[in-house]
Amino acid sequence: MWQRVLIFSFSLLIQSWTLAVAETAHMFTFKSIDGEPIALSEYTGKAILVVNTASRCGFTQQYNGLQSLWEKYRDNGLVVIGVPSNDFGGQEPGTEKEIKEFCQVNFNISFPMTEKTKVKGEQAHPFFSWATEELGSLSKPRWNFYKFLINKQGKAVDWFASSTSPSSPKLISAIEKVLSEHD
Repeated sequence: MWQRVLIFSFSLLIQSWTLAVAETAHMFTFKSIDGEPIALSEYTGKAILVVNTASRCGFTQQYNGLQSLWEKYRDNGLVVIGVPSNDFGGQEPGTEKEIKEFCQVNFNISFPMTEKTKVKGEQAHPFFSWATEELGSLSKPRWNFYKFLINKQGKAVDWFASSTSPSSPKLISAIEKVLSEHD
């Protein structure tokens, strides 16, 4: 039992330290849905849209719009990253294999996806804590399909609530502005 407490305490210490020194999103790494690392530093010079997703949510159809954004803007430097989470209403109960199959079969998703990840609370992935700290408490994910826009230098520039469709003029305008900025 004490070993679990020690490991948990060490994990919290590392997360706190990462937040304290993280100047950009490029300092964070996720694990892909296939178990490989997704280092955001690999996307230096690109815009990144990080979205917490769920397969059984009223907003799940946004996968179509996210895939469309990816297809339309990836050659211009946009990376869409889906982050499945079961934090809201237990709406992502599946395994990574089930999530990946659901996304491919129903939405033909080809953008990068992470493993199922906590996005809220003390166990949240450090990226989400950092993004909330950078963009303010209103940006804290309150449901599935919250979106965080990161510029080419790794700075958090904007966030969008679940109700903001991937095809909304507000989101598209923000993406195009970030993509048009010079490195």
